[in-house]
Amino acid sequence: MSREIEYTLAEISEFIGSKIVGNSTAVVNNIATLENATKESISFLANKKYHKFIKTTLANAVIVSTSFDTDDRLNYLVSEDPYLAYAKLTNLFKKSINEPDKAIIHPSAVISNESKIGKDVSIDANVVIGPNCIIGNNVIIRSNCSLVQGVEIGDFSVIHNGSVLGSDGFGYAPSKDGYVKIEQLGKLIIGKNVEIGASCTIDRGALDNTEIHDGVKLDNQIQIAHNVVLGENSAIAASCAIAGSTVIGKNFQMGGLSGVLGHLSICDNVTIGAHTLITKSINESGNYIGIMPAQKQKDWAKSAVFIKKRV
Repeated sequence: MSREIEYTLAEISEFIGSKIVGNSTAVVNNIATLENATKESISFLANKKYHKFIKTTLANAVIVSTSFDTDDRLNYLVSEDPYLAYAKLTNLFKKSINEPDKAIIHPSAVISNESKIGKDVSIDANVVIGPNCIIGNNVIIRSNCSLVQGVEIGDFSVIHNGSVLGSDGFGYAPSKDGYVKIEQLGKLIIGKNVEIGASCTIDRGALDNTEIHDGVKLDNQIQIAHNVVLGENSAIAASCAIAGSTVIGKNFQMGGLSGVLGHLSICDNVTIGAHTLITKSINESGNYIGIMPAQKQKDWAKSAVFIKKRV
């Protein structure tokens, strides 16, 4: 069973690297939003939209930025980056969640004799691991995932429920009799400390490998096609798709419902706004977006005519 864990503000401050303004011996046992906090809660203010809730919150303590004007009504933990401090704090409180004391492989999991499993790996119910897969140490694979074949996963990575990794890429050669399938002979290489959300699909390579580099974070329901290379510390929001053989640099960020066409090259440090389609290679770092905000239909029609004339 899960157990309640309490921390003093002094303990929390040391863990997240912040400065205390108020009572360092005050105790909290949960993290909550400003609106829903109680006297046992610690909260955080990382977005100015929620500043109005500071006046009414019941939180025992709030993580705030160095520019925030503190008072004596609440206890404060002052941080240069409140959102990062909050992220660190969630890792501290994760200890109170019911988790197995040691890694286990569920009896319903099916693992090929041709694959290798590292140390301290957790494999949940109904996972299928096909041939020629290599799973690193301290990896977690949640229920109903399939590693079809030729998948390598680096240490400390997490694969969430229902994802399919290493499946066939979409490759066919047209002929007079229909389509001839191009067999996918490459692998899918996933780096260390990667997190792949629920119901994602990532194809193995056709000849070369599909590569997901160290530190990549993928949201739910993302499709990455064969031979894509995704650079380290990239982050992609839900329902995005990247077509085959596109090479993407480090620190790439992609908003939800966006797409990238195939055989493109994207340099390091590029951010793609939500619902954007990338049709050409990007050689300059920066922010890119290609969608108009919602508006009345008659106003949209006027804008569309203007854009069509410009194009």
